[in-house]
Amino acid sequence: MKETLKPGLEHTFSFLVSKEKTVPYVYPESDLFREMPEVFATAFMVGFMEWACMEALRPYLDEGERTLGTMINITHQAATPTGMKVTAHVKCLEVDGKRTFWEIEACDEVEVIGKGTHERFTVNNDKFSARVAAKKN
Repeated sequence: MKETLKPGLEHTFSFLVSKEKTVPYVYPESDLFREMPEVFATAFMVGFMEWACMEALRPYLDEGERTLGTMINITHQAATPTGMKVTAHVKCLEVDGKRTFWEIEACDEVEVIGKGTHERFTVNNDKFSARVAAKKN
């Protein structure tokens, strides 16, 4: 990871909520999920927030690196219907070696829909992939 990454880095990232990112699509195998209304799912909102942090980190990664989410503490406080744009604003609060810690707030076109904190670690792609492959054996 490049040494130019410092606390205070901010990034804004937006996404249009499609039907496939709604609650019934989280686990379509479950009637409990399938019967829910088509609103932006918490599971997908968490992924969207992680994605915003990953995009903020992208310019600071060295060749062969990626970041992994290791902790997330998020509220989901408002429903967002399909077709609405959501925007995440992320701010890096800490850089401690390969660990970064983020503050996140997400809004739809009307209101704040979620906020919280997130931790990511930078890892070497090849080493991480090898550990995952070894776990399969």
